[in-house]
Amino acid sequence: MDTLRNMRMFVRVVESGSFTKAASNEAMTTAQVSRAITDLESRLRTRLLNRTTRRMSLTEAGERYLQRCERILAEIDQAEAEAADAQANPAGRLKVYGGSSFGHYVVPLIARYRQHAPEVSVDLTLSQRMPAVVEEGFDVSIVVAAELEDSALISQHLGTTSAILCASPDYLVKHGAPRSFADLERHTCVHLTESGLPASQWVSIGAGSERFRHAGLTSLQVNSPEALAIAIREGMGIGPLPVPVALPGLADGSLVHVLPAHRLQQFNVYALYASRRYVDAKIRTFVEFLRKSVPQMLAEQEAALRAHDGRLAEFGMRHRASRDVRDVRDMREAERLRLVN
Repeated sequence: MDTLRNMRMFVRVVESGSFTKAASNEAMTTAQVSRAITDLESRLRTRLLNRTTRRMSLTEAGERYLQRCERILAEIDQAEAEAADAQANPAGRLKVYGGSSFGHYVVPLIARYRQHAPEVSVDLTLSQRMPAVVEEGFDVSIVVAAELEDSALISQHLGTTSAILCASPDYLVKHGAPRSFADLERHTCVHLTESGLPASQWVSIGAGSERFRHAGLTSLQVNSPEALAIAIREGMGIGPLPVPVALPGLADGSLVHVLPAHRLQQFNVYALYASRRYVDAKIRTFVEFLRKSVPQMLAEQEAALRAHDGRLAEFGMRHRASRDVRDVRDMREAERLRLVN
């Protein structure tokens, strides 16, 4: 017995004033409508309607039951409308996780997303620890990882990023700049412990795909890229930084890109969420926004790094050219003085 359906039919019969009209409005037979009311009265063990061949009226119990039914059905209709609207219009609270190495770029993305979805409020958690997405109630997780573990979560690949080696200008003035991966052995290095590789192992994906395990002095290892960037700027050693974390320091001169021909292991950026079916509008639209925005953001970061390295290379060539001219002039002057004397 479908009690909810029978409750609706009871209200329709009272509203229309007859079984025949209610049946016509609901595209049912009069017998089906009559059976629904009879089943409802049997379940309640109470007569709801007094009915004769000429007229129909509510019993006292029927009047009370009608009021309850109208309130219950109104609440159900509202709940269904809100649930259906959630599939169409982004609104409500969106709980987002972001890895800390990507975190300070997530906030601008959220700000841009809310320009298109102002009725969505975002609860953002930044952490090194990968959460249990469903169990901890996250709607979307933005994860930076070499690869994902098997899970029932839906993943959207948003792009790739990598790390570069950096040092402070003061450190390079004191200790010189390495010219190869092998030169790193004689340098003090600082390490990031969140990459999934041993902290002291760096893998180059360029210039021969070299693998380097640092066995020398380590002044610091830390699980936060932002903290590592501070340590490098303070001259504690050479270390790997994700490109988005390194760029501000490269731009203001507090960091120097070391061994620019080498890139360390690439990492993928993913958006994770629970299901493909009946995805809430705020989740669906946020993931779609990330799919469009993150690749563009990563491309802009790469372009900024290439432009920075290009300017340094051009400056280095001009510096070497001017130094060579000075060397030739010095040689000519020395030769002239030798001939004179």
